[in-house]
Amino acid sequence: MLRSSFSIYSLLNQFFQKTEQIQKVKAGTVLFQEKDSVEYVYLLLSGTVALGRVHMRGKDFILKILNSGELIVEYQLFKHNPHYQAYAKTLADSEILAIKKEQFEAFIKTDPDAMNAFVSWLSTGYLKAQMKCQDLIMNGKKGGLYSILIRLSNTYGVKTEDGILIDFPLTHQELANLTYGTREVIQRALKELREKEIISYDQQKFTIKNISYLKEEVDCQNCAHEICGVN
Repeated sequence: MLRSSFSIYSLLNQFFQKTEQIQKVKAGTVLFQEKDSVEYVYLLLSGTVALGRVHMRGKDFILKILNSGELIVEYQLFKHNPHYQAYAKTLADSEILAIKKEQFEAFIKTDPDAMNAFVSWLSTGYLKAQMKCQDLIMNGKKGGLYSILIRLSNTYGVKTEDGILIDFPLTHQELANLTYGTREVIQRALKELREKEIISYDQQKFTIKNISYLKEEVDCQNCAHEICGVN
């Protein structure tokens, strides 16, 4: 019987920690660049990693922010000579397990539990991507910002007396990179939210004082946090 409750991360971690060394990497380390030939998939044991793409004009877009307990697979599987579809850079000191692409794919193909768990992981990732696209297409730049703030609160939110503290430091530029907008547009929208006392900003951390306002503006469907996050 398949152990369907096992995550692909836990199965890979259990199997490959027996043979692979845990690597400690400093914040700001680039694990791979977009269009590099694929050598490894990564298990993020601790720390934070940003996945993104750089536009031909130099604009940086952050596609995901991953925390401990995540699997990093950014290429077309089972293809000859694949290339990474995004870059990966650590935002904090991290510990990773690098698994050779060939070993990873062989494990997925031959272990039924792993295949089952991997398909589940892929389907969740598909839903996450679909919901992000929907938010940006249906709600525009401002709605995209509201959506990202909601997602950040789901991933990093801590309830306080003032509201929901997003316990993750972000500059206005980094927030713009997450929303695929410009810093100027994001700054204007954030100023409007501060004036309405929807949010506050202190020491590079946002506090959402009225999350109901943000949810109403984007017609939030109150999806599970597993779907509605920045990962």
